[in-house]
Amino acid sequence: MKKKIHPKYVDCVITCACGNVVKTRSTKPKMTVDICSACHPFFTGKRKLLDTAGRVEKFRRKYGEAVPSNRKKK
Repeated sequence: MKKKIHPKYVDCVITCACGNVVKTRSTKPKMTVDICSACHPFFTGKRKLLDTAGRVEKFRRKYGEAVPSNRKKK
């Protein structure tokens, strides 16, 4: 490897929004993530609605609680 072009590789603490803490090594000393393997539905097998930035509430405010039907009445 070339000298003086690579970043420092240091111990890193990754903190999830659910409270899970993972210690590893990276070029950054500290990271925060929204979702990890301890709370992700794919890994846990539980279905859970992940609403980051209020998308569901925004949709409900715009279109109301019930989704209108596109079918024509006979």
